[in-house]
Amino acid sequence: MFFSILLFKQNREGGAILALIYIVEDDKNIREIESFAIKNSGYEVEDFERAKEFNSRILEKLPDLILLDIMLPDEDGLSILKRLRQLPETRKIPIMLVTAKTTEIDKVRGLDWGADDYLVKPFGVMELISRVKALLRRSSGMEEEQCIEYKNIVLHVKQHKVTIEGEICELTYKEFKLLKLFLLNAGIVLSRDIIMEKIWGMDYEGESRTLDMHIKTLRRKLKGSGELIKTVRNVGYKLE
Repeated sequence: MFFSILLFKQNREGGAILALIYIVEDDKNIREIESFAIKNSGYEVEDFERAKEFNSRILEKLPDLILLDIMLPDEDGLSILKRLRQLPETRKIPIMLVTAKTTEIDKVRGLDWGADDYLVKPFGVMELISRVKALLRRSSGMEEEQCIEYKNIVLHVKQHKVTIEGEICELTYKEFKLLKLFLLNAGIVLSRDIIMEKIWGMDYEGESRTLDMHIKTLRRKLKGSGELIKTVRNVGYKLE
């Protein structure tokens, strides 16, 4: 069964409306699977077989999230991604690439050009839904929960406190922010650039080696749970 938790946003009149997701996928079977799964998880869906249809629709109505195939018959998905990231109206819309391309360079290129996540075909339906919910949480501001729990890790947002199996884990300010970012995006690969921007800001001019040192220290302080933070070679990190 699919999760029953629904994500809502507020319209200008203050009423609750369902999050809207666009699916751009030329394979009919995959498109129907994605659409069925997402609708059954409580979201609104519009799907498009070709880039032309999608490009026309997004001028009329902006979605809350886009699932984008790379290999489309009329336009490369990466060129669509690049264009959306250059437009003020669409640059902040979460975009997940869903593709059969599995090489590391394809993933790196997609993340470097602004994709928020990357899902390789074939994929599990529950994994798809989990990643969709994570991206929507991050973009909607739901990350400011009182408490974030993952396995044996509990992060208390307002108290700025972390416990592991009930024991206090002393973290610095940056380490706390790093852990919070990972917890909010569990299972999602975060590129080095995204992490650096979120934790140190776009104007940071220090060495990126700073990130590696903070990850190393965070893993050590989390003890056995530190193994959950995985290195994705040439891309970044993710919380398994």
